[in-house]
Formats: sequence, C-alpha cells, structure tokens
Amino acid sequence: MARSWHAALRCYLIVVALGNLAWEFAHMPLYTLWTTGSWAEIVFAAVHCTGGDILIALSSLTIALLTVGTGAWPAERFRTVAALTVAFGLGYTTFSEWLNIVVRAAWAYSDLMPVFPVFGFHVGLSPLLQWIVVPLAAFAWAARSGNQRHPVEPLRAV
Repeated sequence: MARSWHAALRCYLIVVALGNLAWEFAHMPLYTLWTTGSWAEIVFAAVHCTGGDILIALSSLTIALLTVGTGAWPAERFRTVAALTVAFGLGYTTFSEWLNIVVRAAWAYSDLMPVFPVFGFHVGLSPLLQWIVVPLAAFAWAARSGNQRHPVEPLRAV
C-alpha cells in the first residue's frame, strides 16, 4: 500500500510542478509585469510563482489528507481528498490575490485579465482556473499510478 500512495504523490507533484510552470508562463500577459518587466523579471516571476504553487498544492493536499484521508489513500477517499485539496487551493489563491493586489499592491492585472467578483474585490479568472485545472489534472494522473492490488477510481467530469 505504501507504494501506491508514494506513486500517487509523486505523480501529483510532477504534474503540479509542470502544469503550474506552463500556466504561469501562459497567463503572464494577463499581468502588468508582461509589459513593464524585463524578460529576466518575467522569467523570475514565473519560476518564483511556480515554487509557491508547488508549496500551496502540497500544503493543500497534506491538509486534505490529514482532514479526510485514510491510511489506505489513494485507494480510499481519493475523490474526497481531491475535492478538498482543490477547495483549499482555491481558498488560498483567493486570499493571496486579495493580499497581493489590494493590500500589498505587489502585482496587478492587465486589462486583458478577466476578473470575477469575490467578497467585494475582483480576483483574476486565470488564477482561479489554474487552481481547478492543474490540481484536477494532477489527481487524474495520480489516479492512474495506483498499483493493481489497490486500484484508484479515476476522476470523472461531473
């Protein structure tokens, strides 16, 4: 069983890292840094943000596992852990966007960023989608990594 959770965690983290790195570069034109920063600043921001994304994803998964997981994960409670992980990631992302845009003014959206009103401020649609699409892709890949003695029921679109 340890091999199963280990393989699932490894797959989850690999997809989270690669997916978030790709997403950070892809949505960079939606931030003002795209037009105001140098290429070095843009690359640094994307890599730096990816590091943060990995930490958020790992923390969200850990909290979800401690809250609703079992010792038999991923064979048991896979979907529940995945759903809670995504919810924690979305919650933290919403808080982080508010903190860094409204309070600290550490970054800003360009006019190209579609925004969504949340709790009286506008959060970018791209960061919210990032914390739905990338973790779900990571969990879908992790579901395939379970060994045959402990299969994981794959995620399906609702």
